[in-house]
Amino acid sequence: MSQDVYVTGVGMIPFTKPGANRPYPEMAAEATRIALQDAGIDYAQVQQAYVGYVYGDSTAGQRALYEVGMTGIPVVNVNNNCSTGSTALFLARQAVASGAADCVLALGFEHMSPGALGAMFTDRPSPFDRFETLTDALVGDAQVPLALRYFGGAGLAHMEQYGTQLSTFAKIRAKASRHASNNPLALFRTVVTEDEVMASPLMWPGVMTRLMACPPTCGAAAAIVCSSAFAERHGLDRRVRIKAQAMTTDRAVSFESRDMREVVGFSMARDAAQQVYEAAGVGPQDIDVVELHDCFAHNELLSYEALGLCPVGGAEQFVLDGDNSYGGKVVTNPSGGLLSKGHPLGATGVAQCTELVQQLRGTADKRQVEGARLALQHNLGLGGACVVTLYERV
Repeated sequence: MSQDVYVTGVGMIPFTKPGANRPYPEMAAEATRIALQDAGIDYAQVQQAYVGYVYGDSTAGQRALYEVGMTGIPVVNVNNNCSTGSTALFLARQAVASGAADCVLALGFEHMSPGALGAMFTDRPSPFDRFETLTDALVGDAQVPLALRYFGGAGLAHMEQYGTQLSTFAKIRAKASRHASNNPLALFRTVVTEDEVMASPLMWPGVMTRLMACPPTCGAAAAIVCSSAFAERHGLDRRVRIKAQAMTTDRAVSFESRDMREVVGFSMARDAAQQVYEAAGVGPQDIDVVELHDCFAHNELLSYEALGLCPVGGAEQFVLDGDNSYGGKVVTNPSGGLLSKGHPLGATGVAQCTELVQQLRGTADKRQVEGARLALQHNLGLGGACVVTLYERV
């Protein structure tokens, strides 16, 4: 049996460029304290913690939380690439839903280095060796960073099949900047136009400019999830409930289809979304606001289709019609997304949760999506894992 799970407290700190950040224990502890204060509880009431980060040594989660308190609770360290934060949230929700705990912390943080992502351990097989082999075969030896080859190649596949224009990705990036201009926690708050995105330095001619890629970022975010009984007993906020959640990993289609869109997780995302819609008894047409994994503008466009927000092949028209922003069908990434808010890998999934909880509470200020009742979160990590979460205003 499963019991209802509520998000009773959220917190995050402003994201920063690498080098401008504080040490990870300080960032993580501050985000945790903000979430505890938002929930109205003490750390001593937290019974378990799931802590996500990608770039750090083992038990860094304990090191971070010892700044908040040393209460002897289980602290589980989580690493699932870019979906790390939402994986921590997935585990925290499971613990509460199963009755194993009544009050659990999901924390994500990241202290990143400047520049493109790369392998940390070169003396052993890479988790991406099969992805790399197929990418070499599909897009050739493009002289661009690893992640850009994956997602740029996926965008290129969409362009080749459906005639999608490079300017459409620029429109997505420009939309992200307009949204982020109202988010005091976003890294980049300057509005850029479609023309400025197109004029930024080319990273892959005909495929991507620099402004279409998210920046390496440092930061932290935290969420408190509780059972209904715990929340009622302590007088906590029960306005936001996790209505459904699913986590998927790669199936054979990721490699056998020989399609770069599958390599970057199209079916993972589609399957997770379908599981969530079925469990909740809703459809994509019922969603009011979405925070999705726009590590590149190309992946935002692909995710519209994977999440069912538009038909497969219809993403460009979805963008051209303005259906991804205020006044359209579904407001996408009101926070500014990874493209503008930043992408500290371990924190991203919990930061998305923070934004959506604020939207459903009606406390998102200038970013507020009026009347938001159902909010969808999509967080994807290559290698791979995808977590889709549906929040409901109660």
